[in-house]
Amino acid sequence: MDNLFVTRRLLIATQHHKEQVIAPILEQALYVCCEVVADLDTDLLGTFSGEVERKDDPITTLRNKCLMALDQTGGDLVVASEGSFGPHPQMFFMSADDELVMLIDKKHNLEILARALSVDTNFNGKEVTSESDLLAFAESVKFPSHGLILRKAQGENLGIIKGIKDLEELKYHFSSLFEQYGSAFIETDMRAMHNPSRMKVIETATHNLVKQLSSCCPQCEMPGFDIVKSNPGLQCAECGLPTQSILNHVYICQHCHYEQMQMHPANKTTADPQYCGFCNP
Repeated sequence: MDNLFVTRRLLIATQHHKEQVIAPILEQALYVCCEVVADLDTDLLGTFSGEVERKDDPITTLRNKCLMALDQTGGDLVVASEGSFGPHPQMFFMSADDELVMLIDKKHNLEILARALSVDTNFNGKEVTSESDLLAFAESVKFPSHGLILRKAQGENLGIIKGIKDLEELKYHFSSLFEQYGSAFIETDMRAMHNPSRMKVIETATHNLVKQLSSCCPQCEMPGFDIVKSNPGLQCAECGLPTQSILNHVYICQHCHYEQMQMHPANKTTADPQYCGFCNP
């Protein structure tokens, strides 16, 4: 990675102030000069509040965000992030924040993707019919340090009020909605500049991006030499049968396509019998 990015202009494709956590990390690690793309309307690709539906999957949306910035500026190096919120993929009873950060380098034909998955999120929403319900919900989701959204009903975009971070403003807008409709729908504002919890996950994903960029191909020495597949099959220490524990990781260089297999990535040659389907069915 030596001298690959040094002193180059790195565009940050955001309109929600993500540069606050992304820029310091990448400037220190890559010696780049970060620059936020002015007047870039990333909301065209989808909004958390639902006014614009995200039509593509998160990775495609993220790539399009990067390409939009490059097209608008004529640059050749860009980074952006994209978040998704919902049930954790393993712990379904918990909400999760899944953040992706992508760097595209047109000069060296690189696309590097990193991820951070966290249950440290306040993602939530609820219909409220009283001020006491309103305030209880607000307290539960870290208001006022984290912003809120009010609307007539879930999924209703007409007259939506976003970015609420003041108690009196929250009460005023709820009172107005309640007088008209007898209830209101309150939810967390998941835009990064109104959600410090999300900013922390984006920060973690950016650190993971740096790790990806530091992993260079043994053959061509280009960054982004990453795991593309993890294969189960580690033998049980008791019966010797294959288990679901990881036997090896497969790394592939996206630049020259060199492939390498790392055996026993957890430095274990056998699996504990408690993870064996035969010994512990």
